[in-house]
Amino acid sequence: MTENDQVVDGGGPRSPAERKANALRLLAEEIDVWVATADSGGVPCLVPLTFWWDGEAVWLATRPTNPTGANMAANGLARLCLGRTRDVVLIEGTVRAYAAEALPAGVGDAFAAKDGWDPRQDTARYDFYRVAPDVLRAWGTVAELPDRTLLRDGAWLL
Repeated sequence: MTENDQVVDGGGPRSPAERKANALRLLAEEIDVWVATADSGGVPCLVPLTFWWDGEAVWLATRPTNPTGANMAANGLARLCLGRTRDVVLIEGTVRAYAAEALPAGVGDAFAAKDGWDPRQDTARYDFYRVAPDVLRAWGTVAELPDRTLLRDGAWLL
């Protein structure tokens, strides 16, 4: 059990500032994130993907022909989830797709450095997807539900 587990599971509700700090820590330290998308018919798709947080947005890489890549490119929306069931960070974001050769400077190298995998070097084509958070919610227990929204319309509320 980590120090954070003790706070979430038995130390009472955390303040919004503590949950924001935890959300930013997870965004910086976690390797993978759950990515939920839907196609035009509403058929959901949920997969874990490696990601990189640049301080403002989450960067993902997947094949453009995979359901997740196709869904994000088609509708420009994704929902991301980090953490455990008692330490949830849920992000709803707007997506912009990039071919590997059209990435902004430094993004591909930073993405590759995070976990040692460079999609640009793979034999299959991978596109990159920038997910700009529109809403971020973070909570651990029922006591934290009332003020779980920490970011709205892309701006922190605290």
